[in-house]
Order: sequence, then structure tokens, then C-alpha cells
Amino acid sequence: MKLKNLLSAATMAAVAGSGAIAEDSSDPIVIPIHNWSSQIVMSNVVGLIFEEMGNNVEYVTTDSQAVYESVRLGDVALEMEVWEGAFGASYRAALEKGGLHDAGDHDAVTREDWWYPMWTKESCPGLPDWKALNDCAHLFATPETGDKGRYLDGPVDWLKHGKERAEALDLNFTVINAGSAAALWAEIGAAEADKKPVLVFNWTPNFAEAVWPGEFVEFPVWEDGCDKDPAKGPNKDALYDCGNPAKGYLKKAAWDGMKDKWPAAYCTLTNISFTNPQIAEMAKLVDTDELEPEDAAAEWLDNNRSVVEPWMSACS
Repeated sequence: MKLKNLLSAATMAAVAGSGAIAEDSSDPIVIPIHNWSSQIVMSNVVGLIFEEMGNNVEYVTTDSQAVYESVRLGDVALEMEVWEGAFGASYRAALEKGGLHDAGDHDAVTREDWWYPMWTKESCPGLPDWKALNDCAHLFATPETGDKGRYLDGPVDWLKHGKERAEALDLNFTVINAGSAAALWAEIGAAEADKKPVLVFNWTPNFAEAVWPGEFVEFPVWEDGCDKDPAKGPNKDALYDCGNPAKGYLKKAAWDGMKDKWPAAYCTLTNISFTNPQIAEMAKLVDTDELEPEDAAAEWLDNNRSVVEPWMSACS
């Protein structure tokens, strides 16, 4: 549904006259849901906060790249996890068209890239230097990949460009896309018993860093434009020959109309800022403790009232 009804002229006049935050619309705030645990739990946490403020909330399952077009058109009201590495390009493209804006950064610092658990380094001691990968490619080979190593990338819609990275840096690896975040954790878990070398896409913050200590592969340092300009990075004939940003942002995005239609909820959204440990805990409640996302959100909220209440009270 479109979220394009603006506040009435009378309400706008009241706001102008009093200086107070106007009452939020009774129309539902539509929040998008994607396919990784922290985003699902975080979105439900925010939905519960909005409901406690008296708002109606709806959730819709949305593609994690196409969501920025949905936000700018007003089909959904916001996006809680704009990861610089995974979604920066889609986010910037939507910004250029207009209709959505930056609603502030989380305190969390992100990183997303090729990753391995520490037992892998015991078999390939040249890691984390990316140049060690070809020397050790045979350790990652499977019947599926033959003589080449196997790298399990994120789901296709995350657009991690693992295949392009492998080609640009001439890595002797076959890149396979996981169907979900859960498939990545299953890959690591299956390798753990025999300490089999394994290489997967991973990110921080999430629960995995506490369960399986590991390291990111250190690729050539990210340069702005490495995804658009072949002159950037070591291979002057290819894109994606750099690693992802090592200290990436995690932003919130909002539909331009949200601040007028739901001013109190919008004010709260701009105050919300989650940390790495808080986001990791959200993911852990689902991926390790096996709670349903809705139950995980309720538990997280109950355990973090002192964090949440200042965000809300500042906008009442």
C-alpha cells in the first residue's frame, strides 16, 4: 500500500502554533523484513516501540536491494539496516532519485567479507593475506568444485560480488551462493567437528563471532569507486578487486513523508542507535537460542528498557 497521505491542514496548523510534536496518523507504519536474523528482530523491536507509542504497524517481506526503491516511493516507511558494504550502492541510487533520506547512523561499525574460523588458519597459515588463498585452494576443494576451492557467498540478492572478486584477483575458487544466512551457519557448523578448512561470507555484528572465533580475509584495501572504476584497486581491467570497507556504516533510511505523517515515530526513529553487542544479541536470540523473531524482539525489548525509553521519551 502507498503511505502518501499527509497530515491534515488543521493538524499542521496545530503543530505550527504549539511547537509540539503532532499526533501520528492512524495509518499503519509499514516496516520491511529481509532474510537475516538481526534485521528481522530489530525491525520487530522498532515495530513494538511504535506500537507502544500508540501506532499501528504492518510488516512486509521485501527484497533487501529493492527495498530502497520501496522506501523512496512510500511503499514502506523505513529501513533499519543499511549496510555500507552490502547495500550502499542501492541506497545511494535511491537517494539520487529522491524520496528517501538518511535517518541517522547506528553506533555499530560493520564489516562484511570473506571469512574463516580460526581452525582454518592452522591449515593455511598465510591467512589472512588474500594471496595465501591460491596456495591453499586445494584445502577448500569439494566434489562440487573439483580442483578449485569452494567459497560460500551470501544469498544472491545480497549482491556481494564474490564471483567478480574471484575473477578480478585470479583466485582459484568456485563461488557458490548460499540460500540464506542459516546456510552459512550450517556450513561452519558442519566443518567444526573435523576442523575442516572452510571459507564463507560473514559479517559483524552478528552472533557468529562469539560462537566461532575467526578472521576476515585481508583483500586489497577498499577504495571509493572500486565497484565502478577499473582504475581503482590492483587489477586495472576489473571491478570488485578490493575488499569491502573494514569500518563500514550501518544507517537507517526513511521515506521523506514519514516525518510529517508519523512525526513522533519519526522522531524516535532518528534517536534509535544500536551497538554491535546489541545487534549481536538480537541475532543470537534467533540463531542460537532458537526463538521466533517476534518472541526474540519482545525479550530483547524487555531486557533493554533502559536503552529504549530515552529514545521514546525524547519524542513524547
